Amino acid sequence: MDEGMQIVGAVSGLSTPFNQNVSLECYNGILSMLLNGAPLADILHALVLKIEDQRLGTHASVLLLSEDGKRVLTGAAPHLPDSYNQVIHGVEIGPEVGSCGTAAYTGQRVIVEDIEHHPYWALYKSFALVHGLRACWSEPIKDTQGKVLGTFAMYYKEIKSPTVADLTLIAEAARLASLAIERSRSLEFQRLAVKIFDRLPLALVITNASHSVLYANDAFKLMVCLQPDDILAFNPEQFFSPSEPHEIASLFNHLSEGKMWQGELVGLRNNGETFYLDLTVTVFRESHSADLGFAWLFSDVSERKKAAQLIKYQANNDSLTGLANRNALFRQIQELINADSLTPGFSFMLMDLDNFKQVNDTYGHDKGDVLLVQMVEQVKICLDPQAVFARLGGDEFAILLPGVVTQRELSQLADKINKQVYRRYELSHDKGVYSSVSIGIARFPEDALDLEQLLNCADQAMYISKANGRNRYHFFTEQMQQNAERIANLHTLLKQALEQNAFELYFQPIVDATTGLIVRAEVLLRWQHEGQFISPDEFIPIAENSGLIVSIGRCVRQAVMQTIVEMQALGWPMSLAINVSTFEFWSHELQDEFCDSFTDIIEGLGVEDFPYELITLEITESLLMKKHAHLIQVLNELRARGIKISLDDFGTGYSSLSYLANFPIDQIKIDKSFIDRLAEGERHLALIEAIVRLSHALNLRVTAEGVETQEQLQVMMDNHIQEIQGYLFYKPIPKAVFFELLAKQAVISPHS
Repeated sequence: MDEGMQIVGAVSGLSTPFNQNVSLECYNGILSMLLNGAPLADILHALVLKIEDQRLGTHASVLLLSEDGKRVLTGAAPHLPDSYNQVIHGVEIGPEVGSCGTAAYTGQRVIVEDIEHHPYWALYKSFALVHGLRACWSEPIKDTQGKVLGTFAMYYKEIKSPTVADLTLIAEAARLASLAIERSRSLEFQRLAVKIFDRLPLALVITNASHSVLYANDAFKLMVCLQPDDILAFNPEQFFSPSEPHEIASLFNHLSEGKMWQGELVGLRNNGETFYLDLTVTVFRESHSADLGFAWLFSDVSERKKAAQLIKYQANNDSLTGLANRNALFRQIQELINADSLTPGFSFMLMDLDNFKQVNDTYGHDKGDVLLVQMVEQVKICLDPQAVFARLGGDEFAILLPGVVTQRELSQLADKINKQVYRRYELSHDKGVYSSVSIGIARFPEDALDLEQLLNCADQAMYISKANGRNRYHFFTEQMQQNAERIANLHTLLKQALEQNAFELYFQPIVDATTGLIVRAEVLLRWQHEGQFISPDEFIPIAENSGLIVSIGRCVRQAVMQTIVEMQALGWPMSLAINVSTFEFWSHELQDEFCDSFTDIIEGLGVEDFPYELITLEITESLLMKKHAHLIQVLNELRARGIKISLDDFGTGYSSLSYLANFPIDQIKIDKSFIDRLAEGERHLALIEAIVRLSHALNLRVTAEGVETQEQLQVMMDNHIQEIQGYLFYKPIPKAVFFELLAKQAVISPHS
């Protein structure tokens, strides 16, 4: 048997010897076309002609099964009428769909000797008979797995039964057709695969066991920077040499064992550049050989790698300073805490830039950023490589010092940082500021046993540094913890007191200096818990920092307005002054809410015509420092209703004469600290005289608070200050006592 027959036998799965009824010429002709890669249509056409030559009177046909396996399509039928082929093309196969449709459906040979009277042709005989076709024998064409690929049919123009030779011929023809179809599809797949590989965005190079290149697509040539005249070569050891040695070892260990390998490596281009790549190596065995072959498929992931590195950097580093960010620092601290059995301890410094808000407000946030960057460089000078320097946000920074550091060493480092940071910083060619940092120090495990406690301890110590003058450091102490716990406890109690309406109003009368009669009163908030008074100096800052001051302030205004209504009903119309916290005006929304609250309260009181002129709001200079147009608008709206605006504690803050002239103010109160220092010399007296004269010139009423002696009273009267508030006359008193005073005053001086 020649090579052609061996191929046929192997591919077709022939189980019978070569039948002499099928000529050797037929086989050789078809095999020659197959081996030369002739198109399938040409091979099937030649096969049909050769079969027809062997059986005169035969009209042969090859139908191919559609991709979905449901219809027959014309493959080759040169001597059947075109109109008949057109009808048959696309017919859906089934159990009684002519000879070919049935053979394709059942996978069995179908012999129809008489088309006109056979049930398989009942629906299709008219198409055949009109062309004189009377008999049709059909053989299913199958691949080596037994899957139907199509049919080979032999038509006759007379009623005809096949002989044994005829059946052998049709079977052999179907097998030759099968060989042609499978071979054609295999070649087509190869051509398609090559096209796909050539157009892949991934680099593909196929090598043999000695790494000689068997195939390489254009993407590979482009990726490794091959020039047109470069020799196509691929040396894996050299190509992956920039990778980690253990990764390269893993790759070649897998390949030596015939296993696929997948991973990320670093490649070396022909121009010397390195790049990151994702690699998949598939191992296969070459045809007719025991040697292994390798398909190297890889993609350039350098950009993705850079993006991932950037994302990682952004997730762990501050964008402005490049320092570790909050998340990265806290993660490292938590790792140290989790390993406390192995780690003897560590120290933590919390730092805050002093007066940074003023820099931002004065020069802008861009200049504030310049200051932060320069400050960071000064701190870095003081740190060793083991320290982790991080920015927590805004102007808050932290330093993690792993390992045991003595208190003396910590003090030396903190002092060094304070001295190094305190300097003039140039924000632009014509702007510069001096700045410093306040530092709080806590240690693990001496001061805290978890991250949250550690932060709280360092924060408390830093707060003390700021409160004691800034540009200094403090270690956390147990007393700080006690103070913090008291603040936390008072915060909880404040919320309960607000819910239970447990606050009480006290009234400190303001008297006429000449007559001693009560002309007005300042309303003061008092709070008792378990029978003990808690100082406003202690609970008011807590209320402000927690935001409770907004609700407390509204409650106070409601109680004061209720009191005014009561006094008016008793015939004692009396102006009451209410202290207003800066935090109640912190935003435009709060300012609008503050203004609207008066209308809401009046509706709740059921009063139609409320005497707004009996309300005085005492604000501080710090509120006016905001210089917000919206704030001025709100204050003017309140004054339009009749409410008076008094500037409290004048002269103790960042005093500016422009406040008196440009802001909607009706009164000022000279702070007690000025009154107390009158005995120290003429300069303090001159200051009071200047304030009074300026106020009177601007038509502002003046009240002196904190008057406790006759000498102080006399100075006030000499300077024509008529409204006096102080212990010389009255201390703050409960509402009931205040009402008793007003009742007595009404009896003594009914026309006052």
